[in-house]
Amino acid sequence: MDKFPIPDGVFLNWNVSRKKYKPISSSEIEEILQRHELWLIGASGGKRADLSDADLSGADLSGANLRKANLRWADLSGADLSNANLSWASFNGANLYLADLSWANLFGADLTNADLTGVYLFNAHLFRANLSYADMRGADLSGADLSGAKLTGVKGL
Repeated sequence: MDKFPIPDGVFLNWNVSRKKYKPISSSEIEEILQRHELWLIGASGGKRADLSDADLSGADLSGANLRKANLRWADLSGADLSNANLSWASFNGANLYLADLSWANLFGADLTNADLTGVYLFNAHLFRANLSYADMRGADLSGADLSGAKLTGVKGL
């Protein structure tokens, strides 16, 4: 299996665990991303990234390709997801408190019930994203594209 390059700096100062505190090593997360890349292109050995319920607080995932990934109920508080491709990803109920999503592609992402308190969305692309019932109090939306976004019950807008 060919290796996919992981952007420099990804996974610095991170702490990853799942429900019941099952730890996920950095090599395991790299494998998840590599298999996700294969899944996205329909190649053999590919598998959709499932980081639901994971503790990724403080993770540096800047520039990562997590398009269509499952991040439901994940803790991404304080994480750096700047310049990441998060289009069509599911963040239902995720904790993104104080996360950096500047320049991130969130086209069609599901952020229903997500905690986006104080999140940095400078120039983020949220076209057709579902932000229903998200908490966006204190979020920086400077230059963010919310065209066609679903905003039912959003707090803080």
